[in-house]
Amino acid sequence: MNDIEPAAGREPEPVTDARTALVTRWAERHGVEAAARLAQAEDLADAVAAEIRPANTDDTYTKSWRVWERFCAAQRFPTTEGSRGALVAYVAWLLREGRQRPGPGGVLGYAPASARLHLDAAIVGLRNPKAVGRAGAPCPVTKDDAAEARVALDGLEVKLIKAKERRGRGQAVAADPDGLYAIAAACDTSLEGRRDLALILTGFHYASRASEPAGLLNADVAVRPKGLVISVLTGKTKHSVRSPKIPYASDLAICPVRAWIAYREALVAHGGSAHSSPTDSAFHWIDQHGNIRGPLGPDGVTEAIKRIAARAGIPVKWTGHSLRSGLASTGRKRGKDAVAIADQGGWARHSRSMLGYMQRDEGWDDNASAGLT
Repeated sequence: MNDIEPAAGREPEPVTDARTALVTRWAERHGVEAAARLAQAEDLADAVAAEIRPANTDDTYTKSWRVWERFCAAQRFPTTEGSRGALVAYVAWLLREGRQRPGPGGVLGYAPASARLHLDAAIVGLRNPKAVGRAGAPCPVTKDDAAEARVALDGLEVKLIKAKERRGRGQAVAADPDGLYAIAAACDTSLEGRRDLALILTGFHYASRASEPAGLLNADVAVRPKGLVISVLTGKTKHSVRSPKIPYASDLAICPVRAWIAYREALVAHGGSAHSSPTDSAFHWIDQHGNIRGPLGPDGVTEAIKRIAARAGIPVKWTGHSLRSGLASTGRKRGKDAVAIADQGGWARHSRSMLGYMQRDEGWDDNASAGLT
């Protein structure tokens, strides 16, 4: 414990009044030496929390905190008071005029889903200054006040719906086997074509987010006698640190294992033995002339999915999340166990988002209106 130090290159956190009061109580109860050691343990806990929190979570909270700061400046409210009135007013402001630039249709208000994210981040930032990179002590936000702001947001969303105003992009269209067949038919045997097919087929089978194939290395995709084992380490939660297995498919045209092997063999043949290294990126950006460029990033993965689906003539536009929702909805249709689907895709079991992907496709096969006309 005596060797605990702040992380390299990081300034020690300022001691807050709350921490000082806590250490003082410890000293009164247990003595000065014990209090000092308990304070060191608090510093270690803070350092561990900062180390394990995903960078994209920090980034999201920090960006949303700036929205809260804009609101407080406009209303001349202190940024460190999350009262019932301030939070409800924040919700109304987010939906009415919160955006700095007009969104679709020239609307200045956020979509309700975005407003929820900003509200949650403001509550987190008030309660935990370090989560949003602000100095100072935590500011209490009661559960009742936070709940009332969320109820207000739900009610205002209903009013928008009644006023026939729709905001946001909605849920991503789910990939499905028909789409996979169309994509397989549209992918040629060029290096780019083989990469496209491997990206889509493997991503579908482990319900990939756009960030996940972008974060994979060659060593993270292991070929085994029964198929592939993908070591996914770039997800947002503990459930996303997983090793999903992808078996060989019975149909060669849409077999993710064979598509991956063919792509990596073509990559080495085209670009040299460096691409057989375990540390080589799993997926590369390939330009229009077939030249291998740098690793494919999350935005590149999203754009590739859109482009590949459009080239295949899929009538409803796929997005970067279509592969993820596709595994859940297709797995449910095929009678797969919900727990197995959750484990494969890195959802928490009984995740609301996963269940939402499943439920929106129900009601078509056993539909009261089907076949009436």
